[in-house]
Amino acid sequence: MELTGREDIDVPIEQAFIMLSDVEVYERSALRRGAEVTRLDSLPQAGVGAIWEIAFLLRGKPRTVNLEMTRLDAPNEIAMRAKIQGLETDIKFELVALSRTKTRVQFWSGMKAKTLSSRLLLQSLKLARNNINKRIRSRLSGMRADLEERYRQST
Repeated sequence: MELTGREDIDVPIEQAFIMLSDVEVYERSALRRGAEVTRLDSLPQAGVGAIWEIAFLLRGKPRTVNLEMTRLDAPNEIAMRAKIQGLETDIKFELVALSRTKTRVQFWSGMKAKTLSSRLLLQSLKLARNNINKRIRSRLSGMRADLEERYRQST
């Protein structure tokens, strides 16, 4: 199953990439929401090969996601792979400069089921695809507003 979205932001591509690849911001955000974030690699800074284990409650059940950074191509692409209970998800953010001060962020996610229970989960996600796409659009819009605000504060 594939999910996509895109958002145009009023931030130069270099700055947008720096802000999108700042994993510490996302780690702090997850911690504020009650998740436990553990870095599993020994790299000096986050980059290709960085791995996190993220534990959280979802609908009353404990869940654990292993997230690995698989590609970091400045300033064009950030790619990750997430694994959660038999469901593998590839996630990609592509950045395209529309002008000197405007960037398009394109989001793509592809999910593959590896177990019977994850196939059932994936089937229910396919049925809820419209609602999931609305949530993705909402999250991308929030991300746009956040990136533009952070950029304004830094200049």
